[in-house]
Amino acid sequence: MTPPLLELRHVCKAFGKVVIADGINLTLNENEGLGIIGPNGAGKSTLFNLITGDLSPNGGDILISGKSVLSQRPHQRCRSGVGRSYQIPHPFGKMSVFENVLTAATFGGAAAMGEAEAMSLEILGVTGLLNDVNTPAGKLTLLKRKRLELARALSTRPRLLLLDEIAGGLTEAEVQALISTIRDIRRSGVSLIWIEHIVHALLATVDRLVVLNGGMFLADGDPHEVMRAPDVQRIYMGVEPA
Repeated sequence: MTPPLLELRHVCKAFGKVVIADGINLTLNENEGLGIIGPNGAGKSTLFNLITGDLSPNGGDILISGKSVLSQRPHQRCRSGVGRSYQIPHPFGKMSVFENVLTAATFGGAAAMGEAEAMSLEILGVTGLLNDVNTPAGKLTLLKRKRLELARALSTRPRLLLLDEIAGGLTEAEVQALISTIRDIRRSGVSLIWIEHIVHALLATVDRLVVLNGGMFLADGDPHEVMRAPDVQRIYMGVEPA
């Protein structure tokens, strides 16, 4: 039996008395899309940091394709197929868009120069940045910085792509364009975990939705059913269900 692409087993993380993960269990299969929602401060980005190795858990295990990665540093997990975008883009501002993506392909994706150049141009096409290849990253609009963040993550050749509020701050038209891009990426076979407050973007792109609250998953299942759950409406949406 093929193991899950990602598996969290009883993962615990606390900062002093603040519990971020309280024995969390989670699996993600190949070609699956998972959305994560939760109140501000629920620990959603911290969960990504645990998966990528930027933080170490206090207990439990994290497996990629059935193998524990706890001993791997972040760059090793990246080479194992875990790519990530960050909530606040921090590109190399004085480097061009192409140079930013090429750097990620070379060092994160371990691609040889010729392969990295071709792959970078292909990814810039997918993410709608081909007209900006020579633009300094520091001069991009917010939408294009978000797209560059996505392009850099894709250039590491991930099997698992972690997106952290990549739609935040965009107009509705820009969100719709982003949804179209994410759908194209999913069709290419990349598995996805997307943290997002713009719930309709998740509903349009993911197969499952989980709600993180108080260090535990409050709900896990079909996205529309999860959003209708009374506890989710009360805790996440702040309304009493009818």
